[in-house]
Amino acid sequence: MSNETKGKKDTKEKDSKQTEKSATSETKTYYEIKAENLTPEEREILEKYAGKLSPTTLRAKWINDPNEHEDDPGQTLATQNPEVIKRWAQERQAVPATVPGTEHGDHLGVLTFDFPGYGGQKLKQVSWDEWLETFKKRKLVFLFQEHMKNGKQSNFFHLDSPFREHD
Repeated sequence: MSNETKGKKDTKEKDSKQTEKSATSETKTYYEIKAENLTPEEREILEKYAGKLSPTTLRAKWINDPNEHEDDPGQTLATQNPEVIKRWAQERQAVPATVPGTEHGDHLGVLTFDFPGYGGQKLKQVSWDEWLETFKKRKLVFLFQEHMKNGKQSNFFHLDSPFREHD
């Protein structure tokens, strides 16, 4: 990573995180939430877990309905809406899956999608009900793109969590 790129990244992260010292020399950290299109429930989640979620989650455009879309190609979107996640995956013929060997007892391990035509490690396909139940229990946020900046369909997604996978 070049110094120029690193500097830009550092600046972006600093935009979301601010510290303040009180009269008792106690340092408090405040996170600026720049996310767009939030429901009151989503704002509450972001405020509660701001320090544990990625800066990207705090500034993404939130999508609450399968008929809402990006403003521009390459825009980072976020949701916790099951119908939005299903629509995104189905448009890419992706099937809900987990990474074998990451299970926690009888609980699913790392959640992902199995995209047709992509090689790599073997994934274990699971039902939508199992995948979405685990997603909800872990209070995950689905970060995604609909299109890359060049306009082509994007398969990019990331699951953000205020907790570690094993919690």
